[in-house]
Amino acid sequence: MADTLDILQLRSFVAISDCGGFGRAASALHLSQPTVSQHVRLLERKLSQTLVEKVGRQAAFTAAGERLLVQARRILTVHDEALESLDVNHQQNIVVGSTETAADQILPELIATMRDAFPDRHVQFHIDRSTQMEESVAKGAIDLAIVLGIGPDAPGRTVGTLPLDWYSAPGFSPPADSLEWPLIAYVAPCGMRQRALEVLTAQGRSVTVVAESTSLEGVIAATRAGLGVAAMPNAGRVPDGLVVRTDLPTLGDMTLRLVTRRGLDLEIEQVALTALEAFFEEHTVPQPPRVSIHPSSF
Repeated sequence: MADTLDILQLRSFVAISDCGGFGRAASALHLSQPTVSQHVRLLERKLSQTLVEKVGRQAAFTAAGERLLVQARRILTVHDEALESLDVNHQQNIVVGSTETAADQILPELIATMRDAFPDRHVQFHIDRSTQMEESVAKGAIDLAIVLGIGPDAPGRTVGTLPLDWYSAPGFSPPADSLEWPLIAYVAPCGMRQRALEVLTAQGRSVTVVAESTSLEGVIAATRAGLGVAAMPNAGRVPDGLVVRTDLPTLGDMTLRLVTRRGLDLEIEQVALTALEAFFEEHTVPQPPRVSIHPSSF
């Protein structure tokens, strides 16, 4: 028997019932559908029981799932009431998060807009990886955040688009066809890492992750050192010591998305959304020069 049950996982579990499925639950909680599915799997592992099973194309609760649903609602009610009564200073602060890629250009303008719109509240900021911030927003530790998303399951609302490009040191030499292609990436899970691996392997290339980091600075440093190539969003500025390459298959685009915690004041969400949409209407992301390398170099 599990010693503890995770509140976030229970919230996802209840949302599946309330919203009528995994996809709708993910949208309501501003999470990706795979994240909601993972929450259910973790609960099943803790309890050593099957809680949800597929009936045709629909998800149905088992008898154990129905019992947990009753208790989960009670737990969440007490939990939320306790937070409401104890967290007396929460409404005085607005915590804004941003992915590292967007922090340099977008975060200063967003925070300035929020402070102008809510002068009686203290606006704080938090910079982290998208995956970590999505979890923090879901737990209520961050009010709203700008995250990077890939694919239809990405949480939140799209506010802008950035191309995903290949980067390397200027003197980096591509490997011969028989050698492993050296990739530098964020520590998994990471959508950019997964996209890079899929694109390279789809063309029959062998890939080895030669360096990985939990931060953008770490990825850039390893790439600058000439250890390999990295897939990163192009926000209009090439990091010092790197070049954008065109000798590898196209990676496509990533979306910048706004995710908000459950129960956030709709006025705060709307101010942030309007500010972000205005930013992308007024700022065209300039595309830096790319390095073209003859295919024979492969």
